[in-house]
Amino acid sequence: MLKTSLTELLYVMCGIVCFYSAYATFKDDTHSSRFSTAIFWTILGVIFTFSRFGLIWGNKEIMIPDVIVGYMVIVLAILSAFKLVKIGKYNESTNEFKKTMSEKIGNKIFIPALSLGILTFIIAQIWTKQLGSLVALGIATILSAIIAIIYTNGRVSEMADEGRRLLELVGPVSLLPQLLAALGAVFAAAGVGDVISSGIKSVIPQGNILLGVIAYCVGMALFTMIMGNAFAAFAVITAGIGVPFVIAQGGNPVIVSALGLTAGYCGTLMTPMAANFNIVPTAILEIKDKKYGVIKYQVPVAIVMLIIHIILMYTWAF
Repeated sequence: MLKTSLTELLYVMCGIVCFYSAYATFKDDTHSSRFSTAIFWTILGVIFTFSRFGLIWGNKEIMIPDVIVGYMVIVLAILSAFKLVKIGKYNESTNEFKKTMSEKIGNKIFIPALSLGILTFIIAQIWTKQLGSLVALGIATILSAIIAIIYTNGRVSEMADEGRRLLELVGPVSLLPQLLAALGAVFAAAGVGDVISSGIKSVIPQGNILLGVIAYCVGMALFTMIMGNAFAAFAVITAGIGVPFVIAQGGNPVIVSALGLTAGYCGTLMTPMAANFNIVPTAILEIKDKKYGVIKYQVPVAIVMLIIHIILMYTWAF
């Protein structure tokens, strides 16, 4: 009960951030796509806030049916496809102020960021059964934000504006993790894994463990590149390749699954706009080559990591 209520409360907080972005955008008379952008963030805020709002106090009744949410997501996709969701103007600090605060705080500015990971780990270790990892991350995020405000003497309004800026800078791409995870479930239910399995059988000799491991790891990387999310690819590729060609040959399911999932992230590193890692570098970092700059740096490392995954799975799982 507590875990469910707190999880839903975190989603409500995400919705509030979207509502704030919609409100600030609607007030901006200079915004070139004020109405469409405000509609986008309002719809997303409604989905996050009210879809399962009753779970906060234990009411399992669905407030917004899944079909309605699906139609709302289609509207979001249309607004995004026609490039009607744009970035507004923000009250950013001056360069002089940034330089002064940088010299004053120095590397200690990383304390709030580091505390996020440390607090998440501690909370998850102590109350993992009662709360779960997602709630632990949410609580740690709130505590880290409080630490940042106290440490920098900042204002809550500044944190809200900066959060809005980062959200709108990433834009509709921020929806990809959720959409791709759902897409993976759809692919698995549609039997895509069985199709892949039948195709692999014609290529890999029966009982060849090494080729099975290679096919699984490379398949996870490639399908993650296509899907944009390793979790979305995991259900499909594990069912189609991992189980029949690796686990069925005597591989340890725990080791195979763990390395299979992380092998997928090697594929993530080789895509410039994959959902989990590269939204932030390509959208926020001030790099000249926004399309291919990140991928050029990450491909060599990703290939080496993929080879290491194959070696580790072949030696550890059998």
